[in-house]
Amino acid sequence: MDEIKDIVDIKRAVLKTVAQYAYEGTIYQKLEDIPFEIIQGITPKFRCCVYREREIIRQRVRLALGRPPRDVLYTDMDPTQVVHVIPCACEGCPISRFTVTDNCQNCLAQKCIKACPFGAISKTPKGAVIDKTKCKKCGKCYEACPYHAIVDIERPCKKSCPVDAISMDENDIATIDVTKCINCGACVVGCPFGAISDISMMTTVIHDLCGDWNVYAMVAPSIEGQFGPDINLAKIKAGIRALGFKEVYEVALGADMVARNEAGELVENYEQGKRMTSSCCPGFVNLILKHYPTLKEHVSTTVPPMVAAARYIRAIDPKGIIVFIGPCIAKKNDILAKYLQEIPYALTFEELDAMFEAKGIRLAEMETDEAEVATSYGKGFAKSGGVSAAVTRVLAEEGKNYDIRIAQCSGIDECKKALALLKAGKLPEDFIEGMACKGGCIAGPGSVKDSLQVRRGFDKYAKNQNDQILETLEKNHADRFDLHTTHEA
Repeated sequence: MDEIKDIVDIKRAVLKTVAQYAYEGTIYQKLEDIPFEIIQGITPKFRCCVYREREIIRQRVRLALGRPPRDVLYTDMDPTQVVHVIPCACEGCPISRFTVTDNCQNCLAQKCIKACPFGAISKTPKGAVIDKTKCKKCGKCYEACPYHAIVDIERPCKKSCPVDAISMDENDIATIDVTKCINCGACVVGCPFGAISDISMMTTVIHDLCGDWNVYAMVAPSIEGQFGPDINLAKIKAGIRALGFKEVYEVALGADMVARNEAGELVENYEQGKRMTSSCCPGFVNLILKHYPTLKEHVSTTVPPMVAAARYIRAIDPKGIIVFIGPCIAKKNDILAKYLQEIPYALTFEELDAMFEAKGIRLAEMETDEAEVATSYGKGFAKSGGVSAAVTRVLAEEGKNYDIRIAQCSGIDECKKALALLKAGKLPEDFIEGMACKGGCIAGPGSVKDSLQVRRGFDKYAKNQNDQILETLEKNHADRFDLHTTHEA
């Protein structure tokens, strides 16, 4: 077993080990052995004791098997919720949000004391002190201190959540309010102890790969750059076939289809004076459905590229099993909530990487000269601004010169600002392109590498593609599918 240095290593070790035993068909016989294989000996490596470390591994194995942590009962669980807290891994981060540090100069102005409306701050010979029983966490003392001696140490998971879905229970363990959670995965990345993670569909996918089924993979455009700057899509496709998939398709072709369909829908709305939002990002759509439900009618009725690509595959093999592979945790929720009949499974790039490791597949050694089928615009859906660029490109190819104003929102905070303006009737733009992840899908929480590394590899290959969207769709007979859906809260 490789040395475990951080939370990334822990997650990779669990996924890789589970994938190995799943391919061998012995996963359920090996369940009790995995924690001892990963955490050997009696000296703890990253927590207080090996017993807690092994319990964390057990709960991560449950997630890898598609089950929630032991503390979550199936009867209490929303079946579409994919992000969960692992209670035994939650470290109970500092709860006292505002704290006076040694930088306090015990000044005469006493601005912090005067700023506090609750009388929670008092002066001592050593400096100001905050009474935690009186503090309401308003932050006025933090803003008033001229020496920046008061720090804000809000828990990382809570701070990272853009929709205020995380709170603490009576034991100071993080909990997720599923009525608010949009399954964006920001808390998964934000928790420094790895106490929040997503449910995996990996073992079920492997089971089908080992069976007598035609299993098809469709890969998100952001896959280029995930496995290194010199690993192109052709090599990745060859590696995926080596895992047992019958064929691999590009979701970018589905993005080209969506661009054409969404362009037509946008023109209709524009001519009627109606505002419209994109529908490609499930985190963004969840934000609207759960937090701005009155704006649901503005969401494009065009299906996301994942579904468009799936319908393309089903036209080829109606009985095939389709697996989406991308950087997005929210896509798992999207499938479970809306598209389970069309797309049974979704994997992250992390899970795909674990499968490569489990099977000993080295992408750099794959030999292939396979041509790619989508345009640079379809691939561009992976970055913020890519959707609107593709839609604008379709309008240009069709000779439709409309002065359509577009709000390109990168990250939930920007999305919330635009949606607030739309709700108030003050949005100056005609179209909102919403991306839950800052920078777009290349910064998704299920990525293998960080967004800067991914961007370098992505830009290297995506820019060399054909840029004629309508011509590409005609060539691939991909412009003849029903691409409409409804959005239900």
